[in-house]
Amino acid sequence: MMMDTLLAAGDRLADALRAENEALARLDLPGAAGLAGAKMRATDAFAAAFAAASKTGARPESPAERQGAQRMAERLETLGAENKRLLQRAIAVQSRVIETIAGAALPRAANPVYGAAGRRPAAPRQAPAMALALRA
Repeated sequence: MMMDTLLAAGDRLADALRAENEALARLDLPGAAGLAGAKMRATDAFAAAFAAASKTGARPESPAERQGAQRMAERLETLGAENKRLLQRAIAVQSRVIETIAGAALPRAANPVYGAAGRRPAAPRQAPAMALALRA
C-alpha cells in the first residue's frame, strides 16, 4: 500500500515536470510559471510519500513493484535533468532580453554620439511648457 502511494506521487510529479518542460521548450515562460505551483505541490507530496515509506521501511516486494519503482526513478531523473536544462536556458534568454531592454533604455548621455570634428552635437531643444484650457 505504501509503495502504491509513493508510485502514484511519483507519477504526479513526473506529469508536472513533463508539463513544465513542454512549456519551457516552447519558451512559454508565463505558462511555465503558471505550472510552478502544481510542480511544487507534486514535489511536496512525493517527498512526504518517500519519507513515510522510508520511515516504515516499505520496500517494493514483488518484481512488478521493483520494476515500477525503477522506471519511476529513471523517469524522474530524466525529467528532472531536462527541467534543470530548460530552466537554465529560460533564465539565459530572460537575461538577454533584460540586457537588451536595459541597453535601449540608457540615456543618450551615457552613450554619447559625436558629430563632425569630434564635437558632441547640440542637445535637442525642448519645447517650452504650455497649459491648455478648453471651454465647452
